[in-house]
Amino acid sequence: MPIQILMPALSPTMEEGTLAKWLVKEGDTVNSGDLIAEIETDKATMEFEAVDEGVVGKILVAEGSEGVKVNEVIAVLLEDGESADDIGETSAPSAPAAPAAAGTEAAPAGGSDTPTTPAPATPAKDGNRVFASPLARRIAADKGIDLAALSGSGPHGRIVKADVLNAGATAPAPAAAPAPAASLPSSPSADIVAKSYQDREYEEIALDGMRKTIAARLSEAKQTIPHFYLRRDIKLDALLKFRSQINKQLEARGVKLSVNDFIIKAVANALQEVPEANAVWAGDRVLQMKASDVAVAVAIEGGLFTPVLQDADSKSLSALSTQMKDLATRARDRKLAPHEYQGGSFAVSNLGMFGIDNFDAIVNPPHAGILAVGAGTKKAVVDENGDVTVATIMSVTMSVDHRVIDGAVGANLLKAIVDNLENPVAMLA
Repeated sequence: MPIQILMPALSPTMEEGTLAKWLVKEGDTVNSGDLIAEIETDKATMEFEAVDEGVVGKILVAEGSEGVKVNEVIAVLLEDGESADDIGETSAPSAPAAPAAAGTEAAPAGGSDTPTTPAPATPAKDGNRVFASPLARRIAADKGIDLAALSGSGPHGRIVKADVLNAGATAPAPAAAPAPAASLPSSPSADIVAKSYQDREYEEIALDGMRKTIAARLSEAKQTIPHFYLRRDIKLDALLKFRSQINKQLEARGVKLSVNDFIIKAVANALQEVPEANAVWAGDRVLQMKASDVAVAVAIEGGLFTPVLQDADSKSLSALSTQMKDLATRARDRKLAPHEYQGGSFAVSNLGMFGIDNFDAIVNPPHAGILAVGAGTKKAVVDENGDVTVATIMSVTMSVDHRVIDGAVGANLLKAIVDNLENPVAMLA
Protein backbone atom coordinates (compact mmCIF):
# COMPACT_ATOMS: atom_id res chain seq x y z
CA MET A 1 0.00 0.00 0.00
CA PRO A 2 1.64 3.28 -1.08
CA ILE A 3 2.51 5.77 1.65
CA GLN A 4 0.61 9.04 1.56
CA ILE A 5 2.62 12.15 2.44
CA LEU A 6 0.34 14.74 4.00
CA MET A 7 0.63 18.49 4.34
CA PRO A 8 1.99 18.89 7.89
CA ALA A 9 1.10 21.43 10.57
CA LEU A 10 4.50 23.07 10.94
CA SER A 11 3.35 25.93 13.14
CA PRO A 12 0.89 25.98 16.03
CA THR A 13 -1.65 28.09 14.16
CA MET A 14 -1.21 26.62 10.69
CA GLU A 15 -4.38 25.50 8.92
CA GLU A 16 -3.02 25.75 5.40
CA GLY A 17 0.28 26.58 3.76
CA THR A 18 2.15 27.08 0.52
CA LEU A 19 4.21 24.29 -0.98
CA ALA A 20 7.06 26.63 -1.83
CA LYS A 21 9.48 24.16 -3.40
CA TRP A 22 9.91 20.45 -4.02
CA LEU A 23 13.42 19.17 -3.28
CA VAL A 24 12.68 15.79 -4.89
CA LYS A 25 11.06 14.65 -8.11
CA GLU A 26 9.03 11.62 -9.14
CA GLY A 27 11.25 8.54 -9.29
CA ASP A 28 13.68 9.76 -6.61
CA THR A 29 14.50 7.45 -3.73
CA VAL A 30 14.18 9.06 -0.29
CA ASN A 31 15.27 7.86 3.12
CA SER A 32 14.03 8.83 6.57
CA GLY A 33 15.40 12.26 7.41
CA ASP A 34 15.88 13.41 3.81
CA LEU A 35 14.65 16.91 3.01
CA ILE A 36 11.87 16.63 0.46
CA ALA A 37 10.19 20.04 0.33
CA GLU A 38 10.04 23.59 1.62
CA ILE A 39 6.73 24.59 3.19
CA GLU A 40 5.71 28.21 3.73
CA THR A 41 3.56 28.52 6.86
CA ASP A 42 1.78 31.53 8.32
CA LYS A 43 5.03 32.33 10.15
CA ALA A 44 8.04 31.13 8.18
CA THR A 45 9.40 28.93 5.42
CA MET A 46 10.48 25.59 6.86
CA GLU A 47 12.13 22.46 5.55
CA PHE A 48 10.10 19.27 5.44
CA GLU A 49 11.76 15.92 6.21
CA ALA A 50 10.71 12.42 5.20
CA VAL A 51 9.88 10.00 7.99
CA ASP A 52 9.34 6.93 5.80
CA GLU A 53 11.55 5.68 3.00
CA GLY A 54 10.63 4.71 -0.53
CA VAL A 55 10.43 6.02 -4.07
CA VAL A 56 8.49 9.18 -4.93
CA GLY A 57 5.70 7.65 -6.96
CA LYS A 58 3.57 10.70 -7.59
CA ILE A 59 3.63 14.39 -6.68
CA LEU A 60 0.04 15.55 -6.26
CA VAL A 61 0.53 19.21 -5.31
CA ALA A 62 2.56 21.38 -7.64
CA GLU A 63 5.41 23.56 -6.50
CA GLY A 64 4.20 27.05 -5.59
CA SER A 65 0.65 25.92 -4.74
CA GLU A 66 -0.99 28.15 -2.13
CA GLY A 67 -3.76 27.36 0.34
CA VAL A 68 -2.86 23.68 0.72
CA LYS A 69 -4.84 22.41 3.71
CA VAL A 70 -3.15 20.62 6.59
CA ASN A 71 -3.48 16.81 6.13
CA GLU A 72 -4.10 17.13 2.39
CA VAL A 73 -2.19 14.46 0.44
CA ILE A 74 0.68 16.16 -1.37
CA ALA A 75 2.67 13.15 -2.65
CA VAL A 76 2.84 9.37 -2.57
CA LEU A 77 5.80 7.11 -1.73
CA LEU A 78 6.14 3.60 -3.12
CA GLU A 79 7.65 0.79 -1.08
CA ASP A 80 9.69 -2.14 -2.37
CA GLY A 81 7.72 -4.12 -4.91
CA GLU A 82 5.16 -1.39 -5.51
CA SER A 83 4.65 0.52 -8.75
CA ALA A 84 2.68 3.50 -9.95
CA ASP A 85 -0.19 1.12 -10.73
CA ASP A 86 -0.64 0.61 -6.98
CA ILE A 87 -1.35 4.28 -6.35
CA GLY A 88 -4.90 4.29 -7.68
CA GLU A 89 -7.26 7.01 -6.52
CA THR A 90 -5.51 9.15 -3.90
CA SER A 91 -7.33 11.63 -1.71
CA ALA A 92 -6.92 13.22 1.69
CA PRO A 93 -8.11 11.13 4.65
CA SER A 94 -11.52 11.97 6.03
CA ALA A 95 -10.10 12.61 9.51
CA PRO A 96 -6.83 14.31 10.48
CA ALA A 97 -3.92 11.90 10.62
CA ALA A 98 -0.31 12.25 11.67
CA PRO A 99 1.84 13.42 8.75
CA ALA A 100 4.03 10.92 6.92
CA ALA A 101 6.84 13.41 6.99
CA ALA A 102 7.80 16.23 9.33
CA GLY A 103 10.18 19.17 9.34
CA THR A 104 9.72 20.38 12.92
CA GLU A 105 7.53 18.72 15.50
CA ALA A 106 4.36 20.75 15.66
CA ALA A 107 3.63 22.16 19.11
CA PRO A 108 0.15 22.62 20.54
CA ALA A 109 -1.54 25.71 19.24
CA GLY A 110 -1.20 28.74 21.45
CA GLY A 111 -4.10 30.93 22.29
CA SER A 112 -7.34 29.93 23.92
CA ASP A 113 -7.52 26.65 22.00
CA THR A 114 -7.00 23.76 24.40
CA PRO A 115 -4.76 21.16 22.74
CA THR A 116 -6.16 17.66 22.54
CA THR A 117 -4.34 14.38 22.11
CA PRO A 118 -5.73 12.38 19.20
CA ALA A 119 -6.52 8.76 19.83
CA PRO A 120 -3.98 6.42 18.22
CA ALA A 121 -5.02 5.08 14.87
CA THR A 122 -5.82 1.41 14.45
CA PRO A 123 -3.14 -0.21 12.30
CA ALA A 124 -4.33 -0.88 8.78
CA LYS A 125 -4.36 -4.59 8.03
CA ASP A 126 -5.08 -6.62 4.94
CA GLY A 127 -5.58 -10.22 6.00
CA ASN A 128 -2.45 -11.08 7.96
CA ARG A 129 -0.50 -8.08 6.68
CA VAL A 130 0.26 -5.18 8.96
CA PHE A 131 1.08 -1.93 7.16
CA ALA A 132 4.35 -0.47 8.44
CA SER A 133 7.19 1.54 6.96
CA PRO A 134 10.35 -0.39 6.01
CA LEU A 135 12.32 1.46 8.69
CA ALA A 136 9.71 0.55 11.33
CA ARG A 137 9.89 -3.09 10.24
CA ARG A 138 13.69 -3.20 10.55
CA ILE A 139 13.66 -1.60 14.02
CA ALA A 140 10.89 -3.95 15.16
CA ALA A 141 12.85 -6.96 13.92
CA ASP A 142 16.00 -5.79 15.73
CA LYS A 143 14.07 -5.25 18.98
CA GLY A 144 11.91 -8.34 18.70
CA ILE A 145 8.69 -6.28 18.72
CA ASP A 146 5.47 -7.71 17.31
CA LEU A 147 4.15 -5.13 14.85
CA ALA A 148 0.66 -6.62 15.03
CA ALA A 149 0.45 -5.50 18.65
CA LEU A 150 1.16 -1.85 17.84
CA SER A 151 -1.13 1.00 16.88
CA GLY A 152 0.15 3.10 14.01
CA SER A 153 0.21 6.89 14.00
CA GLY A 154 0.93 7.22 10.29
CA PRO A 155 -1.64 7.75 7.53
CA HIS A 156 -4.42 5.14 7.68
CA GLY A 157 -2.86 3.64 10.78
CA ARG A 158 0.50 2.82 9.18
CA ILE A 159 3.14 1.98 11.78
CA VAL A 160 6.15 4.30 11.58
CA LYS A 161 9.50 4.52 13.34
CA ALA A 162 8.20 6.50 16.32
CA ASP A 163 5.53 3.88 17.05
CA VAL A 164 8.14 1.14 17.34
CA LEU A 165 10.52 3.24 19.42
CA ASN A 166 7.69 4.17 21.76
CA ALA A 167 6.44 0.59 22.08
CA GLY A 168 5.80 -0.25 25.70
CA ALA A 169 5.69 3.40 26.76
CA THR A 170 2.60 4.50 28.61
CA ALA A 171 0.50 6.70 26.41
CA PRO A 172 -0.76 9.94 27.98
CA ALA A 173 -4.42 10.15 28.76
CA PRO A 174 -6.32 12.14 26.16
CA ALA A 175 -6.94 15.71 27.22
CA ALA A 176 -10.49 16.70 27.92
CA ALA A 177 -12.22 18.19 24.94
CA PRO A 178 -12.64 21.94 25.25
CA ALA A 179 -16.06 23.30 25.93
CA PRO A 180 -17.75 24.61 22.81
CA ALA A 181 -17.18 28.32 22.31
CA ALA A 182 -20.11 30.63 22.74
CA SER A 183 -21.68 31.77 19.52
CA LEU A 184 -20.40 35.19 18.57
CA PRO A 185 -21.87 37.61 16.06
CA SER A 186 -20.15 37.33 12.69
CA SER A 187 -18.68 40.17 10.69
CA PRO A 188 -20.32 41.26 7.43
CA SER A 189 -19.31 39.10 4.48
CA ALA A 190 -16.81 40.33 1.91
CA ASP A 191 -19.59 40.72 -0.67
CA ILE A 192 -21.70 42.87 1.65
CA VAL A 193 -18.75 45.11 2.50
CA ALA A 194 -17.70 45.43 -1.15
CA LYS A 195 -21.24 46.33 -2.13
CA SER A 196 -21.18 49.23 0.34
CA TYR A 197 -18.19 50.69 -1.53
CA GLN A 198 -19.18 49.79 -5.09
CA ASP A 199 -19.21 53.43 -6.17
CA ARG A 200 -15.73 54.10 -4.72
CA GLU A 201 -12.38 53.23 -6.23
CA TYR A 202 -10.29 50.81 -4.17
CA GLU A 203 -7.62 48.15 -4.44
CA GLU A 204 -8.40 44.68 -3.09
CA ILE A 205 -5.54 43.14 -1.10
CA ALA A 206 -5.69 39.41 -0.43
CA LEU A 207 -4.85 38.26 3.10
CA ASP A 208 -1.76 36.12 3.49
CA GLY A 209 -1.52 33.34 6.08
CA MET A 210 0.01 35.56 8.76
CA ARG A 211 -2.61 38.28 8.48
CA LYS A 212 -5.43 35.71 8.58
CA THR A 213 -3.94 34.17 11.72
CA ILE A 214 -3.49 37.55 13.42
CA ALA A 215 -7.06 38.54 12.57
CA ALA A 216 -8.53 35.27 13.87
CA ARG A 217 -6.47 35.03 17.07
CA LEU A 218 -6.80 38.65 18.16
CA SER A 219 -10.52 38.73 17.38
CA GLU A 220 -10.94 35.64 19.52
CA ALA A 221 -8.72 37.08 22.27
CA LYS A 222 -10.64 40.36 22.44
CA GLN A 223 -14.01 38.60 22.44
CA THR A 224 -13.25 35.81 24.92
CA ILE A 225 -10.66 37.18 27.36
CA PRO A 226 -12.02 39.40 30.17
CA HIS A 227 -9.46 42.21 29.88
CA PHE A 228 -8.88 44.85 32.49
CA TYR A 229 -6.30 47.63 32.38
CA LEU A 230 -3.84 49.14 34.85
CA ARG A 231 -1.90 52.32 34.10
CA ARG A 232 1.20 53.91 35.63
CA ASP A 233 3.68 56.67 34.83
CA ILE A 234 7.35 55.78 35.30
CA LYS A 235 10.22 58.22 35.94
CA LEU A 236 13.05 57.22 33.61
CA ASP A 237 15.81 59.67 34.56
CA ALA A 238 17.71 57.27 36.83
CA LEU A 239 17.45 54.50 34.24
CA LEU A 240 18.66 56.73 31.40
CA LYS A 241 21.65 57.88 33.46
CA PHE A 242 22.53 54.32 34.47
CA ARG A 243 22.08 53.09 30.89
CA SER A 244 24.51 55.73 29.61
CA GLN A 245 27.11 54.70 32.19
CA ILE A 246 26.82 50.97 31.57
CA ASN A 247 26.85 51.37 27.78
CA LYS A 248 30.23 53.09 28.01
CA GLN A 249 31.55 50.05 29.85
CA LEU A 250 30.00 47.66 27.32
CA GLU A 251 31.15 49.59 24.26
CA ALA A 252 34.33 47.52 23.89
CA ARG A 253 32.22 44.35 23.75
CA GLY A 254 30.00 45.74 21.00
CA VAL A 255 26.91 45.69 23.24
CA LYS A 256 24.54 48.64 23.51
CA LEU A 257 21.60 48.31 25.87
CA SER A 258 18.25 49.78 24.89
CA VAL A 259 15.51 51.00 27.20
CA ASN A 260 13.50 48.00 26.00
CA ASP A 261 16.19 45.65 27.36
CA PHE A 262 15.67 47.17 30.81
CA ILE A 263 11.89 46.84 30.44
CA ILE A 264 12.19 43.13 29.60
CA LYS A 265 14.44 42.57 32.60
CA ALA A 266 12.13 44.58 34.87
CA VAL A 267 9.13 42.47 33.80
CA ALA A 268 11.06 39.21 34.23
CA ASN A 269 12.17 40.15 37.75
CA ALA A 270 8.68 41.37 38.67
CA LEU A 271 7.18 38.01 37.67
CA GLN A 272 9.51 36.40 40.19
CA GLU A 273 8.55 38.92 42.87
CA VAL A 274 4.83 38.33 42.25
CA PRO A 275 4.85 34.64 41.29
CA GLU A 276 1.06 34.24 41.25
CA ALA A 277 1.04 36.56 38.21
CA ASN A 278 3.57 34.39 36.35
CA ALA A 279 0.86 32.11 34.98
CA VAL A 280 -1.04 31.11 31.85
CA TRP A 281 -4.67 30.21 31.19
CA ALA A 282 -5.11 26.53 30.23
CA GLY A 283 -8.86 26.26 29.65
CA ASP A 284 -9.93 24.56 32.86
CA ARG A 285 -6.92 25.43 35.02
CA VAL A 286 -4.09 27.90 35.53
CA LEU A 287 -0.46 26.90 35.01
CA GLN A 288 1.84 28.85 37.32
CA MET A 289 5.28 29.04 35.77
CA LYS A 290 8.60 28.84 37.60
CA ALA A 291 10.92 30.77 35.25
CA SER A 292 10.11 34.14 33.68
CA ASP A 293 9.67 33.58 29.94
CA VAL A 294 8.89 36.99 28.42
CA ALA A 295 7.52 37.43 24.90
CA VAL A 296 8.34 40.63 23.03
CA ALA A 297 6.31 41.95 20.09
CA VAL A 298 8.41 42.54 16.96
CA ALA A 299 6.84 44.30 13.97
CA ILE A 300 7.60 42.78 10.58
CA GLU A 301 6.26 43.47 7.12
CA GLY A 302 2.65 42.34 7.03
CA GLY A 303 2.32 41.42 10.70
CA LEU A 304 4.25 40.70 13.87
CA PHE A 305 6.06 38.00 15.80
CA THR A 306 6.36 37.59 19.56
CA PRO A 307 9.68 35.78 20.11
CA VAL A 308 10.12 34.50 23.66
CA LEU A 309 13.13 35.19 25.88
CA GLN A 310 13.22 32.15 28.13
CA ASP A 311 14.61 32.38 31.68
CA ALA A 312 14.83 36.17 31.30
CA ASP A 313 14.97 36.59 35.09
CA SER A 314 18.29 34.70 35.30
CA LYS A 315 20.01 36.39 32.34
CA SER A 316 22.15 39.51 32.41
CA LEU A 317 21.05 42.67 30.65
CA SER A 318 23.79 42.26 28.05
CA ALA A 319 22.75 38.62 27.37
CA LEU A 320 19.10 39.67 27.00
CA SER A 321 20.09 42.50 24.66
CA THR A 322 22.17 40.23 22.43
CA GLN A 323 19.50 37.54 22.30
CA MET A 324 16.72 40.03 21.61
CA LYS A 325 18.59 41.59 18.69
CA ASP A 326 19.17 38.14 17.19
CA LEU A 327 15.54 37.10 17.59
CA ALA A 328 14.26 40.38 16.16
CA THR A 329 16.54 40.12 13.12
CA ARG A 330 15.51 36.56 12.37
CA ALA A 331 11.84 37.40 13.00
CA ARG A 332 11.97 40.08 10.31
CA ASP A 333 13.55 37.53 7.96
CA ARG A 334 10.88 34.97 8.99
CA LYS A 335 13.61 32.58 10.11
CA LEU A 336 12.37 31.81 13.62
CA ALA A 337 11.71 28.21 14.58
CA PRO A 338 8.34 27.52 16.25
CA HIS A 339 9.88 26.95 19.70
CA GLU A 340 11.32 30.47 19.55
CA TYR A 341 7.92 32.19 19.34
CA GLN A 342 5.79 29.77 21.38
CA GLY A 343 5.25 29.93 25.11
CA GLY A 344 5.87 32.69 27.59
CA SER A 345 3.48 33.88 30.30
CA PHE A 346 3.66 37.64 29.74
CA ALA A 347 4.42 39.94 26.82
CA VAL A 348 5.88 43.39 26.17
CA SER A 349 4.77 45.63 23.30
CA ASN A 350 6.73 48.86 22.91
CA LEU A 351 5.48 51.56 20.53
CA GLY A 352 7.46 54.33 22.20
CA MET A 353 9.94 54.45 19.34
CA PHE A 354 7.03 55.46 17.07
CA GLY A 355 6.19 58.43 19.30
CA ILE A 356 3.10 56.83 20.86
CA ASP A 357 2.46 58.21 24.36
CA ASN A 358 0.23 55.36 25.54
CA PHE A 359 -2.01 52.61 24.21
CA ASP A 360 -3.89 49.47 25.27
CA ALA A 361 -2.60 46.14 23.95
CA ILE A 362 -4.61 42.93 23.48
CA VAL A 363 -3.58 39.96 25.63
CA ASN A 364 -2.03 37.24 23.49
CA PRO A 365 -3.44 33.93 24.79
CA PRO A 366 -2.54 31.91 26.74
CA HIS A 367 -0.52 34.74 28.37
CA ALA A 368 -1.96 36.36 31.48
CA GLY A 369 -0.97 39.89 30.54
CA ILE A 370 0.88 42.29 28.26
CA LEU A 371 2.64 45.58 29.02
CA ALA A 372 2.03 48.34 26.48
CA VAL A 373 4.92 50.81 26.59
CA GLY A 374 4.78 54.40 25.38
CA ALA A 375 7.47 56.96 24.67
CA GLY A 376 9.54 58.63 27.37
CA THR A 377 8.91 62.37 27.23
CA LYS A 378 9.95 65.29 29.40
CA LYS A 379 7.14 66.58 31.58
CA ALA A 380 6.64 68.94 34.51
CA VAL A 381 6.21 66.93 37.71
CA VAL A 382 5.90 67.72 41.41
CA ASP A 383 8.71 66.13 43.44
CA GLU A 384 8.57 64.80 47.02
CA ASN A 385 9.33 68.29 48.35
CA GLY A 386 6.41 69.87 46.52
CA ASP A 387 8.63 71.57 43.96
CA VAL A 388 7.87 71.56 40.25
CA THR A 389 10.67 69.95 38.26
CA VAL A 390 11.17 68.40 34.83
CA ALA A 391 11.45 64.61 34.52
CA THR A 392 11.38 62.04 31.73
CA ILE A 393 8.09 60.16 32.09
CA MET A 394 7.10 56.95 30.35
CA SER A 395 3.45 55.86 30.41
CA VAL A 396 2.65 52.14 30.50
CA THR A 397 -0.63 50.23 30.41
CA MET A 398 -0.86 46.62 31.56
CA SER A 399 -3.66 44.60 29.97
CA VAL A 400 -4.59 41.65 32.17
CA ASP A 401 -6.62 38.45 31.78
CA HIS A 402 -8.94 38.58 34.80
CA ARG A 403 -9.36 34.79 34.70
CA VAL A 404 -5.72 34.46 35.77
CA ILE A 405 -4.83 37.69 37.60
CA ASP A 406 -7.07 39.60 39.96
CA GLY A 407 -6.89 43.35 40.43
CA ALA A 408 -4.70 43.40 43.55
CA VAL A 409 -2.24 40.88 42.07
CA GLY A 410 -2.08 42.90 38.87
CA ALA A 411 -1.46 46.09 40.83
CA ASN A 412 1.37 44.43 42.75
CA LEU A 413 2.94 43.18 39.52
CA LEU A 414 2.81 46.61 37.91
CA LYS A 415 4.25 48.21 41.04
CA ALA A 416 7.15 45.75 40.95
CA ILE A 417 7.80 46.61 37.29
CA VAL A 418 7.77 50.34 38.09
CA ASP A 419 10.08 49.90 41.10
CA ASN A 420 12.57 47.93 38.99
CA LEU A 421 12.66 50.56 36.26
CA GLU A 422 12.94 53.50 38.65
CA ASN A 423 15.73 51.73 40.59
CA PRO A 424 17.61 49.99 37.75
CA VAL A 425 20.79 49.22 39.72
CA ALA A 426 18.77 46.91 41.97
CA MET A 427 17.96 44.72 38.96
CA LEU A 428 21.61 43.70 38.79
CA ALA A 429 21.71 42.54 42.41
